[in-house]
Amino acid sequence: MTRFKRIKELTLGIAMLLTAFLMLAAPSDGYRVIILIFAVLYTVRGIGALIYFFTMARFMVNGRASLYSGLIMLNFGLLTGTLGNVPRIYILLYLAIIHAFSGGIKIVSAVGAGRSGAPWRLKMIHGAANIALSVLCIVFIRHTNTAVIIYAIGLVYSALMHILTSFTKSVVGRKGFI
Repeated sequence: MTRFKRIKELTLGIAMLLTAFLMLAAPSDGYRVIILIFAVLYTVRGIGALIYFFTMARFMVNGRASLYSGLIMLNFGLLTGTLGNVPRIYILLYLAIIHAFSGGIKIVSAVGAGRSGAPWRLKMIHGAANIALSVLCIVFIRHTNTAVIIYAIGLVYSALMHILTSFTKSVVGRKGFI
């Protein structure tokens, strides 16, 4: 991992920790913070994937996958940004489904990494934690403050994973690796 990526991971982890602590301090307002986080996150990722497609991926084999994922993420971001007046139960269900989907993708990625001999345990734990967070949000969906607190705890966990990732040493890039 390059120094820039390490700094980016560390900064992202610290920002996630601050956001989680703000949500824990005021869980009634945490609902709006969750919507804002998801709207900005998916919109920026979607625009980034579209920029990547138009600059590089359109010339690559299977580059259209970047276009499709960029459009889907951009649509998720814009949809999430417009959900301010929808009842909170639907928003929390939407967020729980997104976390379950993300956890499933992490688990599939961990299984693939394990088959190829790459480190997989951290990804598997992260995916299982996302699915557990999703299940807890669904169980406590009637109590929106409790669901926001559970989401904030999951955000703390994810932030710690980003910070841990920024400090792990990678084999690639060391002198004398060849």
